Amino acid sequence: MSLQTRLESLVLRLAAEFKTIYGQVGTLANLSTADKTNLVSSINELRSQISTLAAVTFIDDANAAGTATTFSASKITSLLDALKADLLGGADAAFDTLKELQTAILADQTGITALLGAVDKRVRFDAAQSLTALEQEQARQNIGAVSVLDIGNFDTDFVAAFEASLVA
Repeated sequence: MSLQTRLESLVLRLAAEFKTIYGQVGTLANLSTADKTNLVSSINELRSQISTLAAVTFIDDANAAGTATTFSASKITSLLDALKADLLGGADAAFDTLKELQTAILADQTGITALLGAVDKRVRFDAAQSLTALEQEQARQNIGAVSVLDIGNFDTDFVAAFEASLVA
């Protein structure tokens, strides 16, 4: 193989590599920076903008209503810990996870049965319900309602009764 052939092979190989690199770097005109003369100038422009942002406060633990700032990781952690404490309400360690509650509930169904029995004895407003006369009376007393018997015939035509009494 002659020197000329080898040099031509080298040039072709280098051209292929440059095309690959150029494709990875991209076109300077596509940069979103103002300075598109070269990559170094664009990088320097970005560095300047980032330095300007360094003076801006993004973390503000005191501003709970802020939409342009955030809490620090430690503030977020403390708020989550407080929320967890509020949810647990001082529950024993044996009942401080949903899994432990599930296990306790499944192990002792008497509490669930008692709760369901108590709920079953409540007056419903979302569905019809059969109540004894005593249950109806107690429910009316609890909410200050009167019975249909106390009201009388609610289909009475009071206009007709009035007009009839005018004639009499």
